[in-house]
Amino acid sequence: MKLEELTSKFNKLPGAILVWHSTVDAALFRSLCEQTVHDGGRLVALWGSDEREREARYALHILLATAPGLLCLTIPASTERPAYPDISDLFPCASRMQRAVADLLGLHATGADDQRKWLRHASWPSGVHPLRKDFDGNNVFPAETDAYPFVAVSGDGVHEIPVGPVHAGTIEPGHFRFSIIGDRVLRLEERLGYKHKGIEKRFEGMSLEQGAKLAGRVSGDSTVAYAWAYAMAAESIAGVTPPDQALWLRALFLERERMANHLGDLGYLGNDVALAFGFAQFWILKEQLLRNNAMLFGHRYLMDRIIPGGVAIGLKTQDKRVIEDECSMLERELALLRSIYEEHAGMQDRFIGAGCVAPPLAAQLGLCGLPGRASSQSWDARTQFPCAPYDKLDVQMATHHNGDVAARVIVRFDELFESLRLQRGIMANLVGGDELSVPVKSLSGNTLGIGLVEGWRGEVMVALHTDALGNLERVHPHDPSWQNWPVLEHAIIGNIVPDFPLINKSFNLSYAGQDL
Repeated sequence: MKLEELTSKFNKLPGAILVWHSTVDAALFRSLCEQTVHDGGRLVALWGSDEREREARYALHILLATAPGLLCLTIPASTERPAYPDISDLFPCASRMQRAVADLLGLHATGADDQRKWLRHASWPSGVHPLRKDFDGNNVFPAETDAYPFVAVSGDGVHEIPVGPVHAGTIEPGHFRFSIIGDRVLRLEERLGYKHKGIEKRFEGMSLEQGAKLAGRVSGDSTVAYAWAYAMAAESIAGVTPPDQALWLRALFLERERMANHLGDLGYLGNDVALAFGFAQFWILKEQLLRNNAMLFGHRYLMDRIIPGGVAIGLKTQDKRVIEDECSMLERELALLRSIYEEHAGMQDRFIGAGCVAPPLAAQLGLCGLPGRASSQSWDARTQFPCAPYDKLDVQMATHHNGDVAARVIVRFDELFESLRLQRGIMANLVGGDELSVPVKSLSGNTLGIGLVEGWRGEVMVALHTDALGNLERVHPHDPSWQNWPVLEHAIIGNIVPDFPLINKSFNLSYAGQDL
């Protein structure tokens, strides 16, 4: 079957975005993945589910971005030897996702080169799988040694530098194992998953409203993106369309979340090259934006402002002036700060050429989101798979081709100015209409819903499966950091060790939100 035949052969999932879905066998699964790679598509997410109570099977699900649109494939797996074909040779970013599925469900990728554990650490024994329905969360497991088998690099003059998982300050934990010669990095291997919180297990048995609150807490810096993706998935199953006013407000919240994070990152990037002035100025701007959020919408980070069926709060007509004044102020200040960053010789010396990911490598490894766009990967869900109201906003995607720290800084500035433009367009459409939400009373049974939102890091996806009674059976939130963490290992090669904090910050991936 060719990808072009999907519209006639596969099912169209209901919802705000177009997703084709089908249950396929191993041969067709592999064939469609190969065609996706050949046509320049990519893997968006991969997850598994325990369907033994309903279908007497396990299942592996993937979401692909293809030329015809988003394609969701489900491949059944037997209960005796749960397995599915490895696709990490086609999509290298799938490797860690596959390893996580093996840890959580005992569902293995046949023929995969890397079968090491990923999320398990020493938290539960190898034969125990927390996402199986018969898992007893009250069990207390005996302590065991983690003994993670890092890949060793040998040779004359080669040394190892272990960093973390506990770091200075209040940043999240992650282990980085550098293999170096002199001060140059030969190899970096990451070990993450220290912030595994059992969120996916926690979703089981929750009400729709409880699930919405949890979705907004998967990753605090992306609460809007996750809450919207969850709501979109639920609304698609319930057959509910939020009021226009609510959709415009969701877009406003999302762009403000994008701006807050870009402002903070640009400050941190200045700080990492000893330009404390940049750090102070950008964080003053970020703080002003967050204070305006609190004043206008009741929460600095807009948590719980998006709910299934719409939004929990509106914007008063007289308060539009606050955002309009903020946009004018930010436009003026950002133009000045951009010129300072671009003309600062010491800063540009550190930025240019550091942590370079060439476009061909970015395409091969599946780099997505902001770092991907800085390496010529022109993917932005607001343009390729726009949900309302982005289908009316004509988003101008910001891209660059150099793929280094400097390019990622440029894309951040460009996206900030674009978000200011989009906010003005959104404000013009926030006219009249007091209806902010519609009831989502129940979900259809035995149904899959998918929500996809372009968060500030990249695509945030939530897949929501219901049981026969319409309860939450399986909820899988996916962060773009899954795709991008492995690319960081390549970006540092050939750079000096002291440049790692700068390169790492230029990606600014999630330690907690992605290790669910």
